[in-house]
Amino acid sequence: MFDLATYLSRVKETVETYLDKRLSADDGASARLIEAMRYSLFVGGKRIRPLLVFAAADAVRGMNGQPAAKSAILPETRVGAAVECIHTYSLIHDDLPAMDDDDLRRGKPTCHKAFDEATAILAGDALLNLGFQLLVEGIVDHGMELAHAARSIGDATGIGGMVTGQMLDLESVHHEPTPQLVEEIHRNKTGAFLRACVVAGGQAAGATRQQAEYLATFGECIGLAFQIIDDLLDLVETTEQLGKRSHKDVEQNKVTYPAVFGIEESRAKAADLTQRAEQSLVPFGEHATALRAAADLILKRHY
Repeated sequence: MFDLATYLSRVKETVETYLDKRLSADDGASARLIEAMRYSLFVGGKRIRPLLVFAAADAVRGMNGQPAAKSAILPETRVGAAVECIHTYSLIHDDLPAMDDDDLRRGKPTCHKAFDEATAILAGDALLNLGFQLLVEGIVDHGMELAHAARSIGDATGIGGMVTGQMLDLESVHHEPTPQLVEEIHRNKTGAFLRACVVAGGQAAGATRQQAEYLATFGECIGLAFQIIDDLLDLVETTEQLGKRSHKDVEQNKVTYPAVFGIEESRAKAADLTQRAEQSLVPFGEHATALRAAADLILKRHY
């Protein structure tokens, strides 16, 4: 029987140990900057994005009959650490007063509250750069597999994905909520990056073009389901349960799935997306067990 808790614990330990070694004040960086970066990076979190990276790499290696990589630092470790740095940067900036204006993240003061706005901006900038630095270093050690992974992540986190999604989200308060608008926001703001985590994980393990397409379909579905669940949690859970301010989307007049479709239809859409994601993994057979478990974890978050 596959034990997701044990698998996730191994992924977290591997990625966090690597990041802990990479992120220190011994390289001449500002001690306050490093402190702010580490505060946000290690404040908690499920590490779902590194989980998707590792699970996709395992699916590809299993399907191709490849042994586990034996390098000192696994390519998926570099990719998993990189996406966690990039994800943390996005949270720091998302929480700023000029953006979503949050005081809490994972139950603790957000970076700009624990430090100050300028330090938070710089910590986010530094984490974004660190993420891509880790990917470039991976290209040197692992070759074109990491170059493909870096491109997938870069495409998903810039104007072709996450940053555009954030811009659309900010502008949405001035627009009538429609199915087309909410899907465009969610596919860019959250879905594109989660999709890239899955694809990049597979690419780090040498995925073929066809395998990458299977993974992309899975990632696209699970990324959209993830954000729908986030929208639902904002409505039905308390600030204490969420670890951040609840009912914020309604207060800020954000375009969300529940605002457009209602709670029950939104739940049904998340379930349907998760089912479609799991169907896309059929070609991987038993080798995609970890990815299927990750999809189940995303759908069954509290709500």
